[in-house]
Amino acid sequence: MKKLLIMCGTGIATSTVVMGKVKSWLEENQLQGQVKLYQSKISEELSRIDEYDVIISTTIVPDNIKSKVIDGVPLLTGIGTEAMYEKVKEQLLA
Repeated sequence: MKKLLIMCGTGIATSTVVMGKVKSWLEENQLQGQVKLYQSKISEELSRIDEYDVIISTTIVPDNIKSKVIDGVPLLTGIGTEAMYEKVKEQLLA
């Protein structure tokens, strides 16, 4: 089972919105049984970043982990959502 982390600055507001949208997307694509979701704030996850298969963040991340993180802002703005989901799907199916 893949581990997908959704994180924001505080682990409360925007990550909760994104969590709901990602759950719906996983269900629509019949992927919910293959993914375990986690929600947190970035400060708690920096040292454990390698434990996750996919990371979606709505906050700025340090340069050393940028390559591992998918920008989740499109789920808040509605712009670029499909492209973002394609990146998530690629990493989930890798």
